[in-house]
Amino acid sequence: MKSTAPDVRTYIEEQPYEWRAALKKLRAACRKHLPGYSEAMAYGGPCYSRDGQIEIAFAKQVRYLSFYVLKQPVLDANRSRLAGLDVGKGCIRFRRPQQIDWSVVTDLLTESAASEADIC
Repeated sequence: MKSTAPDVRTYIEEQPYEWRAALKKLRAACRKHLPGYSEAMAYGGPCYSRDGQIEIAFAKQVRYLSFYVLKQPVLDANRSRLAGLDVGKGCIRFRRPQQIDWSVVTDLLTESAASEADIC
């Protein structure tokens, strides 16, 4: 669902209560592991860009949380660790906060920051 929130903090506070802790943790992980990236709201959700290009984003949808990892080689290298989840070309969909493996999220973020690959 697209949000009109002016900033990420407001965006998270608008989300269903059961998702807020996970969204706060995801935001903190992005801020920690994506040094030099800009945080903003775009396309109705939080995004993290470098050199004007969005590389990481997330958005709470009606039935799941979409976590966008737009460096496809990074996502592909970790795809086996995402077994049992709905994974697309550049998106991981979590149906419940408990499905989020924070060690995988950390690796996806740090590998994205280190990657020189183009976005998909």
